[in-house]
Amino acid sequence: MKKILGLLLALCMMLSGVAFAETAEAPALQQNLVILFTSDVHCGVESGFGYEGLAAIRDTLETKGNHVLLVDNGDSIQGEPMGTMTTGEANIKLMNAVGYDIATIGNHEFDYGMARFFELVEMADFPYISCNFVKDGAPVFAPYIIKEFDGVKVAFVGITTPKTITSSAPKYFQDDAGNFIYGFCQDETGEALYAAVQKAIDDATAEGASYVIGMAHLGNEAACQPWTYADVIANTTGMDALLDGHSHDTDQVEMLNKDGETVLRSGCGTKLEGIGYLTIGTDGSLQTGIYTWSNDVSAPELFDINNDVSVAVREATSALDAKLNEVVAKTAVDLIIYDPVAVDENGKSIRIIRTAETNLGDLCADAYRVMGGADVAVVNGGGIRSTIKAGDITLNDILLVHPFGNAMCVIEVTGQEIMDALELSVASLPGEYGGFLHVSGMTFEIHTYIDSPVILDEAKMFVGVTEGAERRVQNLLIGGEPVDPEKVYTLASHNYKIKDMGDGYTMFADNTILQDEVMIDNQVLINYITTTLGGVVGEEYAEPYGQGRIVAVPEAPAQ
Repeated sequence: MKKILGLLLALCMMLSGVAFAETAEAPALQQNLVILFTSDVHCGVESGFGYEGLAAIRDTLETKGNHVLLVDNGDSIQGEPMGTMTTGEANIKLMNAVGYDIATIGNHEFDYGMARFFELVEMADFPYISCNFVKDGAPVFAPYIIKEFDGVKVAFVGITTPKTITSSAPKYFQDDAGNFIYGFCQDETGEALYAAVQKAIDDATAEGASYVIGMAHLGNEAACQPWTYADVIANTTGMDALLDGHSHDTDQVEMLNKDGETVLRSGCGTKLEGIGYLTIGTDGSLQTGIYTWSNDVSAPELFDINNDVSVAVREATSALDAKLNEVVAKTAVDLIIYDPVAVDENGKSIRIIRTAETNLGDLCADAYRVMGGADVAVVNGGGIRSTIKAGDITLNDILLVHPFGNAMCVIEVTGQEIMDALELSVASLPGEYGGFLHVSGMTFEIHTYIDSPVILDEAKMFVGVTEGAERRVQNLLIGGEPVDPEKVYTLASHNYKIKDMGDGYTMFADNTILQDEVMIDNQVLINYITTTLGGVVGEEYAEPYGQGRIVAVPEAPAQ
């Protein structure tokens, strides 16, 4: 077994990026400290390295004479059926089995509601930290925690993206009167977040910390400005490194803080495809990087890893397997969320479900419109999570597409409200936006050369559209006819979008509800395929880029 663990560690030492820094006057450690970190696991406990492989790496590093600490940067408990079917409990139990030392909060930790979130926190054998998750202005958790190694104090500061207000359900953070009682130090300038982070750094330093490490769920998405990792680093001082999640990137970055000092920033991807590390050496140097696993076969399966975590994973998954493998329909075509042709600079497929029309987006939107009997339907790209390959469709496939357990609602809307919603949907382009809407019953153009006229408040909630400004969304047709701003239409979507103002869609909050949470999202999709489509997704969805409902116009028409 030791040979297997050593081989595993050797094979995974393929770095997708390494950054270095030196701390001039740091007290010496007697052994290197390796901080292993995961982020955005999204229930992918058997993917990539798997939790068994993660535990094997941790154990091997300890055997080689290192101090090792294991931390998670959020979004671990949601994203696959294991989370959905146990509302996160199975995932917390597995994190306990792996032996996590600290975790910070991602936006999806709240997806099962605030009460359930606190239940899961109580189940955890490790502490959650966040310097900017507040209730009535006061921190809910400890802003930081200090660990000591060889007499050297290392502080970990938790930071949660303020975008959580809209990327989880805003309703969860409000009281019964609709007032926000929870928050994430969000404001339009970012200063409230920077101040919370700086206070945690200063307090930890005053407590004797020789190193301050950010454990963040911030990311690099344009829609998250002014709260990205780069914004936080550039506007604070005293942090040595920031271990980050949220945007699923694997970037290893060196950048300057407010005082012009170098800070290391490290991302590690998603679903255990990479395990990030920060090493603090006995000479005071800092190094970040990633152990990567890009094989189709997971490390536990390839190496037949068997350890205490393996037993816990098998117990958690075996109970779900029979139900999840049930075939519920078929598809003659691949239904996509990633571009089937284009790849990024690292050779990885590019996710387009949050920026453009796809056939799976069309299918999901059609399911809501038809099953709801509505004029139109919208489904956010951030709620469509997985490709479905041609062939049998299992319950697991459907749950991977719609893992959140949202429920279908139908409301009355005006044409103007539809216009405003679509304008918000495309405001972040060309950047990704989880609120990008896939549509049914309508078609329109996106004139991306026009600056977005959308006005958001400090929490990134929709306020309006600049009066008199040219809109990006043009030539909107509903049922083949030009939209009438005054006309009342029926719109189908889900409770997250319609009732809970998910992704900042405030324009629907007070609308008349005709059907209230009548069917869970995955059942909407199953019923549409099995009844309306006769059990087979066919050639009408064959074009990966959809049916031409959303047409990008990148340049102004010639005059």
